[in-house]
Amino acid sequence: MSDVVDFRGGDFRGTVIGKAEYRQQAPAPTALDALPPPAAGFTGRDEELERLRAALDPSGPGGGQAVLVTAVSGLGGIGKTALAVRAAYAAREAGWFPGGVLFVDLHGYDDAPVTAEQALQFLLRALGVEPEHIPATADERAALYRSVLAEREAVLIVADNASSPEQVRPLLPGALRHRVLVTSRDRLAPLGARLVPLDQLTPEAAYELLDRALRIADPEDNRVVEEAEAASRLAGLCGYLPLALQIAVALLAEDPGKPVAELADELGTSYDRLAALDDGDRSVRAAFDLSYRRLPAGQARLLSLLALAPGPEVSEEVAAVLAGTEEALPRDLRALARAHLVERGNRRGCWRMHDLVRVFGADVAAGDAGARQRLLTHYYRWAGAADDRLRWFPGEPEPERFATRAEALAWLDRERAGLVAAVRWEWEERHRHTAVRLALCLCAYLRWRRHFDDMVAVAGAAQQTARSSGDREGEAMASNNLGIALRETGHLQEAVDAHVRDRHLCQELGYRDGEALAWNNLGGTLVEADRVEEAIDAFLRARDLYRDVGHRTGEAQVWNNLGAALAEADRVEEAMDAFVRSCDLHQALGDRHGESSAWNNLGVALTKSGQTDNATEAYGKALAIRKEFEDWYGVGQTLENLAIEHRRTHRPAGARAHYLQAADAYTRANAPADAARARAAAAALTAPEEATGTPARAAPPARTTDSARPSPRPPDAPGTGVR
Repeated sequence: MSDVVDFRGGDFRGTVIGKAEYRQQAPAPTALDALPPPAAGFTGRDEELERLRAALDPSGPGGGQAVLVTAVSGLGGIGKTALAVRAAYAAREAGWFPGGVLFVDLHGYDDAPVTAEQALQFLLRALGVEPEHIPATADERAALYRSVLAEREAVLIVADNASSPEQVRPLLPGALRHRVLVTSRDRLAPLGARLVPLDQLTPEAAYELLDRALRIADPEDNRVVEEAEAASRLAGLCGYLPLALQIAVALLAEDPGKPVAELADELGTSYDRLAALDDGDRSVRAAFDLSYRRLPAGQARLLSLLALAPGPEVSEEVAAVLAGTEEALPRDLRALARAHLVERGNRRGCWRMHDLVRVFGADVAAGDAGARQRLLTHYYRWAGAADDRLRWFPGEPEPERFATRAEALAWLDRERAGLVAAVRWEWEERHRHTAVRLALCLCAYLRWRRHFDDMVAVAGAAQQTARSSGDREGEAMASNNLGIALRETGHLQEAVDAHVRDRHLCQELGYRDGEALAWNNLGGTLVEADRVEEAIDAFLRARDLYRDVGHRTGEAQVWNNLGAALAEADRVEEAMDAFVRSCDLHQALGDRHGESSAWNNLGVALTKSGQTDNATEAYGKALAIRKEFEDWYGVGQTLENLAIEHRRTHRPAGARAHYLQAADAYTRANAPADAARARAAAAALTAPEEATGTPARAAPPARTTDSARPSPRPPDAPGTGVR
């Protein structure tokens, strides 16, 4: 550039002033190191970070199969941006992107999302393109964007908070040496991206986040460590959601004297937990609301109704019931899953949602009592049909819907958590009768599957509900079931009290069948409590009552129970006679499962009397029937008795084999303590002379949880048959 201004050749007629303007030619500013700062307290994402590193590493496995786009997806507040930023810093520090790192927030869930055209303008300016050189149309901008990137070394583009593939697709570079890392609340599968879904933190990582983030505010703040149990409870109330945890940290940091337990109590007792998870700058409800407002009306309504489902998972069948439609809803459910508002459950066709999303949805659905009523009616109808199938004898009318025991058990297994939770709901007076009858339909199944804690909860809730509504018949039946459940869980005196309550109610109602059953189950509990003579008296009373009312099934069961008590009292001949009577009655009634229990118990009595061959034959008959019914706990009992028979006759190899088979059966029956006992017995068999022992206790004959005959279905439930 010259310092001389040349006026030669000019024609000047007055004063001349020369003015020169100098411009320095330099490149436009760039923003190629634009990552936001890493999140405070970041933790618990080692596996996901490793997956992102593998996708971004240019020297990673895969050869020519370079991963151009990696998409991190998850629920609002789950920590997607924090993870992506952490991965981008790691990639930059590793030297993988010498051309720089671009960061653009697409605000995909705001009222005015950033368009692809706007994002391209931002990125082009960040790459140093002068504003006046940026084309007007999106296609031209995308072409220039790819051209500029083509001249650069590897660049990482982080596109945060995208809501659709259309927002991201124009931002993709042409050269595979570059990489795009996207975060979204939706799964962006149409991009052909490497998908990295993000779930809630583990309880351990959530606890660590609370401690780390609080120490960043004050390195001397030891509240999380000093109140470890309260901190763990607080993390659970936050749903292990990073946003909620960070808000909890902010609330604690602004009040240094506040105990962690106090904040946990506030969240645990709050009528509106989401309102409490708000630090003035961030809000869990606001984060969820951004996703909710983008849903079509039908999906938004379905999300709110799913929040009313009583169990941790909801089947597609129950989802349709809540929505009041007979049509399946898999398409809408898949759409909600793509938005990470629900996710697939542990069983095929089942779905679940994050705890805080459930709270959000329940707030939106507040007042929709019709959905709960529809669900109760649905549950009662099909739980009743499943219970009918489990109790069905040949010659009886075929139950509705379920053609086999296996079908009934499969439905009950799938819906168990919801059924148990529905019984425990607070119901209006007009629905309590149905809720109690639903509980009665579940107890045979719960005992069969050995879900005794659930059985105690269901029977106890039914007893209280029936008592509060003056349903004395329902209270009697629920008391019976509660007694059985308490006996199975070892609470023998409470079980006795429940059966005595049942007996008194049945006597007041003049319900002789129910009174007989109360005496029968009371006797079984007294045997467990080593009050054998009282038990024998109870069984004799039950037998006489069953005979008086002509209840042959009850009489068959009580003969079996009576035999078990007589065997405990060493009245072996009388016990064998009782078991034979039970076998004969069960055979006449076509009750093969009841017959198997009598055969098993007869085998125990025969073993006591030294009749080895006859005992083995009785056990064989019991085993065949129990396998037929897939009664794995009963199979375990009979195999264990066969093992003891082999030990008594100095056949340790056979005993060990039967013990191990019994352990496998107990495991299938959800009886880990029994399985461990059988394995320990097998391990102890090192020599024939060490073999000692007595037969396992006779199996209780009332293997079902008959709780007296339930009354007719209430008018608001489908069907009118008496169960």
